[in-house]
Amino acid sequence: MKRLAVVLGLSMLLGFAMAGEKVQITFWHAFGGGRKAFIERAVQDFNFMHPGIEVKVEYKGSYRDTLNAAILAARQGSAPHIVQIFEVGSQMAIDSGIFVPIEDYVPADLKFQLDDYIKPVANYYRIGGKFNSIPWNSSNPILYYNKDIFKKAGLDPENPPKTFGEVMKACEQIEATKAAPKCITWPLHSWFVEQWIAEQGALLANNENGRAARATNVYIDSEAMKRIVTWWKDLYDKGYYAYSGKPEDWDGANQLFVSQQAAMEITSTSDVTFMQTAAFENGFALGTGFLPVPDGIERNGTVVGGASLWLTKGHPDEEMEAALTFLLWFTNTENMVRWHKGTGYFPVLNTSVKVLEWQNWFERNPAYRAAFDQLLQSKANRATQGALIGPFPEIRTIIENMIQEVFQGKDIDKALKEADAKAEKALKDYNATGK
Repeated sequence: MKRLAVVLGLSMLLGFAMAGEKVQITFWHAFGGGRKAFIERAVQDFNFMHPGIEVKVEYKGSYRDTLNAAILAARQGSAPHIVQIFEVGSQMAIDSGIFVPIEDYVPADLKFQLDDYIKPVANYYRIGGKFNSIPWNSSNPILYYNKDIFKKAGLDPENPPKTFGEVMKACEQIEATKAAPKCITWPLHSWFVEQWIAEQGALLANNENGRAARATNVYIDSEAMKRIVTWWKDLYDKGYYAYSGKPEDWDGANQLFVSQQAAMEITSTSDVTFMQTAAFENGFALGTGFLPVPDGIERNGTVVGGASLWLTKGHPDEEMEAALTFLLWFTNTENMVRWHKGTGYFPVLNTSVKVLEWQNWFERNPAYRAAFDQLLQSKANRATQGALIGPFPEIRTIIENMIQEVFQGKDIDKALKEADAKAEKALKDYNATGK
């Protein structure tokens, strides 16, 4: 009750500011479409309930665009108060020096929310022993599949493939029965590579994935990476894997699946709500399963993806307090339940999970269950904690370009070696100038 009183007291203090003198807060995010509308409705709710604060929300483009815009704006003296930054931008955000470590800023009596995050989320975002940002939209990849196509192909609609080999066998059967034009799709994106690296218990960078000390070496030319690329290339060569031809084309992969051109798609848990609606509208039964992993390995777990909310420094005290009030409200138990139901992103707070379980949400909506079970079954170690790499966005581009070169016929060993050298140079250059 004391904690609740403190939160309410802070909200009332800021909510009843001097008449006509609202505290103005700016919030930048990277979501378009339905998520953008969802955020805008939530901000309207907050502004209505907190008459002394006015949050202005603005869509700034992709994750990369949003981070770059925030850094530029800060250098120009016009930084927004709150910025959504994707998980692989965490090291760069810290190095930029424009943000306040959130755990240092939140008063002791309000830190109970920081203690409420589910372990896999806390495992990723607790950097150097503390939270630098507020976890918000968290996800991992799962397998979506068309149960009707599975039945048509003679596959078990309640038993999706769990390994690389099982995916290949399912594709052979789908092609043989002509149950679908293509077997499987997912965006050509490094995020999936990072997940499959973690599933093998391998690291993407030295110094314990950059968690024990700053990463100075990237492991692209590795056996774990070779397993992934070899399987991916085999699917591509046999015509089983389909994508739009463009890197990071999430919408293109989704369209291939929901239009029933592909029987399966590997993509983010954040698309569960969209997939359920699309399956209904396109007249097929949707199934979900764990991310397929390389054969012969023990499933290790996935890395939390998505983004968190960062608080920029240098604003007047009343604006910092107002921004903090919004952050804690926007990510509280009730709003995390709403966010999960409206998108499929994880309910990142233990209290949110309890509410959903009390409502029998997962039993009534089994498509959401696979993602959450997969997350909770992940082992807590450096592999699943995820890598901290300064120029991570650039490393992702290098990996994605390497995959495309392999599709075009480049030898896998040569492609891995060259990509590794490019990544090493990018990391060396960043560490020399980007700290």
